[in-house]
Amino acid sequence: MTKVVIIGGGPGGYEAALVGNQLGGEVTLIERDGMGGAAVLSDCVPSKTLIATAEVMVRIETADALGLHVKADDVSDVVDVDMAEVNRRVLDLAHAQSADIERRLTEDGVNLVAGAARLDGPHRVIATHDGRETSFDADVVLVATGTTPRELPDAPCDGERILNWKQVYNLIDLPERLIVVGSGVTGAEFASAYDALGCDVVLVSSRDQVLPGEDQDAAAVLQQAFERRGMTIMSRARAVAARRRGDGVVVTLADGREVEGSHCLMAVGAIPNSAGLGLEDAGVELTASGHIHVDRVSRTSNRDIYAAGDVTGVFALASVAAMQGRVAMWHSLGDAVKPLDLRSVSSNVFTTPEVATVGITQKEVDSGEVRVASLLMPIASNARAKMMSFTDGFVKLFCLPTTGIIVGGVVVAPRASELIHSVSLAVAQRVTVDDFSHAFTVYPSMSGTVAEAARRLHTRDGAWNTLTN
Repeated sequence: MTKVVIIGGGPGGYEAALVGNQLGGEVTLIERDGMGGAAVLSDCVPSKTLIATAEVMVRIETADALGLHVKADDVSDVVDVDMAEVNRRVLDLAHAQSADIERRLTEDGVNLVAGAARLDGPHRVIATHDGRETSFDADVVLVATGTTPRELPDAPCDGERILNWKQVYNLIDLPERLIVVGSGVTGAEFASAYDALGCDVVLVSSRDQVLPGEDQDAAAVLQQAFERRGMTIMSRARAVAARRRGDGVVVTLADGREVEGSHCLMAVGAIPNSAGLGLEDAGVELTASGHIHVDRVSRTSNRDIYAAGDVTGVFALASVAAMQGRVAMWHSLGDAVKPLDLRSVSSNVFTTPEVATVGITQKEVDSGEVRVASLLMPIASNARAKMMSFTDGFVKLFCLPTTGIIVGGVVVAPRASELIHSVSLAVAQRVTVDDFSHAFTVYPSMSGTVAEAARRLHTRDGAWNTLTN
């Protein structure tokens, strides 16, 4: 029986453990904080739970457009946000999810070990818990240790006023004025959520607009929505320091300006948890950033050591981590395996509205890397959107100009995370815009706009509309 030792119980680790056990491996999973890792305990699950709570406030605030009038000048006058209760529910849900994962792993026969772990050569792992060490022999090792929030040298997080994204759930009161440093996915999501909860939010962005790594049409729509709701966005402003002043905080910008608030959330990236694991001594190659270098079957430079998740720097998504872990087990235990294809990965930014993407990007099109036909269709004309008073958003599709095969898409809309699945399926299965648009959709539905965008890409002479190169 092949002995498999997995370091890290996040999506990359626990999904790998389930597959490894299914394929007959003797699987040991070592996790120091709790099953599900940061994704379940302090990142994806908590943050999306907080965002789901904030969305309720958004719907209340926009009820006037539906003829449902809140009998107050401000929704905060009739809805009291109990931050302590909100965060208690957030963390309770996260721990319940962790317990469910642990129960599933135990029922499947995975050996669970609490503690920190390190490699002692390529075929031995040492787990440390309460000062005691236990060693495990391994034929195959999978490293899925995730990342840690990055901090600026002059802005140390104290967990009270200056926070990273793992510490925000310690709050018992809604911040009066929250300064969010960083306008990437994490910063935008928290800024959107706290703005919806009634907090005065200042978003400090070093770029021209929010979400610099996402589709720029989508980012522009989101920035307009943020500003219309009253959020302050400081573009081309780089934060260099943050410190406490009295009962608040002061964030210093590179040009010398200071921004005052009650709290500061630092969302300035993450550092891979690769140090102190004994990777180099085991022959595992690291990148300059400290990420573990892997190939498309999750294998490192040592053929018996694999890696999955954010520590690899491949794509910081729980879904990708899980797939990397599964692929590692399929490959190492001799099952049929299809190498990881990042072209079929869908991602979502959980803001209001949401931004979902898959496949070819507008940046690749604009740079001339790919030649496609594309079409952008606003959702404002969608009947279901009108019924719910949604005006911000669009559907954008990319297809190959000769065959009409769908190769990418962007959806900006409420629940874009659900709408993108049909586009993801089309990209993965190389569906043409004609076949896609011939499938029935429900009327009225938001998905109707996705099908309509595909239908409008077709012309009578067989050419594809809006050729872009």
